[in-house]
Amino acid sequence: MSERDEAGAVRSWYTRFADHYEAGGADSYARIARAVAGDEELVGLVLTLPGGNKRQPNLLLGAVRFLGGPVREWAAFRAWTVEHWAAVRAVVLERMTQTNEVRRCAALMPVLATLEGPLGLVEVGSSAGLCLYPDRYAYSYDGGAPVGDSPLVLECATSGGVPLPGRVVEVAWRAGVDLNPLDAADEGDVRWLEALVWPGAHERERRERLRAAASLVAAQGPAPVVAGDLVETVAELVGRVPSGVTPVVFGGAVLTYLPLAERERFARVVRGLPGHWVSLEGWRVLPWLEGARPAEPTHLTVAVDERVVGWAGEHGQSLAWA
Repeated sequence: MSERDEAGAVRSWYTRFADHYEAGGADSYARIARAVAGDEELVGLVLTLPGGNKRQPNLLLGAVRFLGGPVREWAAFRAWTVEHWAAVRAVVLERMTQTNEVRRCAALMPVLATLEGPLGLVEVGSSAGLCLYPDRYAYSYDGGAPVGDSPLVLECATSGGVPLPGRVVEVAWRAGVDLNPLDAADEGDVRWLEALVWPGAHERERRERLRAAASLVAAQGPAPVVAGDLVETVAELVGRVPSGVTPVVFGGAVLTYLPLAERERFARVVRGLPGHWVSLEGWRVLPWLEGARPAEPTHLTVAVDERVVGWAGEHGQSLAWA
């Protein structure tokens, strides 16, 4: 690809990102991403990064935040990023976008409760493993009394007859895989996860929830997350699930980072494994699913064994049953 074509691809990526974040309510990110797309110098700096996911908008914005740079207004962001580009570039090369939105467990719990337990959870794209512990959190659906006993209560609004769980599911075994596992007990790793939280109306709430979940997971000891490629490692992890325990492969908005051919290969691998596959992905990510498109474009399609059962708010704040 020529440099001109690469520049065009970067501009297109940042413009699409801006469209998405406007829909998601992160207006400052949308403004900055759209301005980057129209700025020759910033596009040129992005082009000095390796191709692929190292050029993604979320990673650049997260790196600036991680270093204490401004991400509210374009003029301040531009000036600071240009001046501190060497430091920003170093963080981008070291880190990855690997958010841990623990509230997605609230959308996951009603689905897990429909499966025969006890469960053996295998999470792909685990990051710091916060979503590997759905049994360590409590849940309040539609403002009701919490299900489960935990200092962290995850709230979720439901519609369409969601089968609300009467108790937290039993998890007998758990493991995850990530290209770069993070440690919930490591202050730097937790700060990086905080840097990936969208700015906006619910930013403080999300950061507090992230901190609380990280503290709970850190108290369990090191999360059982191995370093590896999710396509190559998932079968091995499912093979470790003890006898009498139902394997459940799951992930939240992670397959979107794989090319379509790799997503298709992952699906072929998981189809051949025992147990179940629970996916929470954007509706375009698994294009072969029937009826995947949600009413809200930013919502995630929830499927069990490639059968659509509902749609979740991107941060797990809602769940609509199909």
